Amino acid sequence: MKLGVVGLPNVGKSTLFNAITQAGAECANYPFCTIEPNIGVVAVPDDRLDRLAAMYNAKKVTPTVLEFVDIAGLVKGASHGEGLGNKFLSHIREVDAIVHVVRCFENENITHVDGSVDPLRDIETIELELIFADIESVQKRAASLRNAAKGGDKKYIASAEVVEKIQANLEKGIPVRLMGLSDDEKLLVKDLCLLTQKPVIYAANIADSDIGSEDNKYVKAVKEYASNHEAKAIVLCAKIEEELASLDEEEKIMFREELGIDKSGLDVLVSACYSLLGLISFLTGGEKETRAWTIVNGTKAPQAAGKIHSDFEKGFIRAEVIDVETLLACGSEKVAKEQGKIRSEGKNYVVKDGDVIEFLFNV
Repeated sequence: MKLGVVGLPNVGKSTLFNAITQAGAECANYPFCTIEPNIGVVAVPDDRLDRLAAMYNAKKVTPTVLEFVDIAGLVKGASHGEGLGNKFLSHIREVDAIVHVVRCFENENITHVDGSVDPLRDIETIELELIFADIESVQKRAASLRNAAKGGDKKYIASAEVVEKIQANLEKGIPVRLMGLSDDEKLLVKDLCLLTQKPVIYAANIADSDIGSEDNKYVKAVKEYASNHEAKAIVLCAKIEEELASLDEEEKIMFREELGIDKSGLDVLVSACYSLLGLISFLTGGEKETRAWTIVNGTKAPQAAGKIHSDFEKGFIRAEVIDVETLLACGSEKVAKEQGKIRSEGKNYVVKDGDVIEFLFNV
């Protein structure tokens, strides 16, 4: 899964990216510090995997991963090339979801590209640029589809209708994700990689002095906006996350306890991403390798098996399944089998989060 980290210049976007990925992207108090996108791959924290690996005494532990892409700060006019905007927007087309970092702190030493802190204005600035970019994309497609539809091909006619519907709504300022498109309609425009169709998480970046406070008016505004726009909102402090990233594990625990922070920014962000995208993880275990796999919630056993290898899906026979907490309570597969805790599931079994699965197949 690839997440694009976006925001206006100087909102703490690259600071947060560095803290989460420890990739060392350049950070500075001036616009367009980031030009080429920085990319960082991070393991998804999952203590269930660690405990399972310890039970198996696994030689190799493979977590599922997220790829973060730090996309340069966008500004008003980006869709028309302002601030290298066209180039930056093209990077967003390649991601699965957008993490929009929004400045929710006052600091006279850190300049704001628009001169003042106003998270809703900032959100709308970027949302409008994404909408303008999508309008350009659908205008080009609509023209070609209208010509193709003249021949009477039902597929071209249907596609033209969907694209024109999308264009009309975009021109009203409505992002694609809020248009209520059917699955069939989404499929017809999938190759357009529309920017406003992508799921969004708003990351409200607060000052360290606001940690634990419920009084930040900017955060309240961001949360309300997110709830009204089918998005998620999380709250974190990029500055603190950056400090935490430089500490060892014991120091991190102590520092978090002092601040009253239960989870790291990465934990919070991963949880929001999984919830927004409807993702879950299942596990496979053994002494050779213990591993986590990410799938869409609702995936059936054969398709989950295909995540490991296409042969597993083609030759699927059954799945031997046990919940990870039940298995850990038993202490071993042997005990779990003796107690009848491991069950056989067929092709219609819907995999659940935390399932430990052994797939039986024949090719």
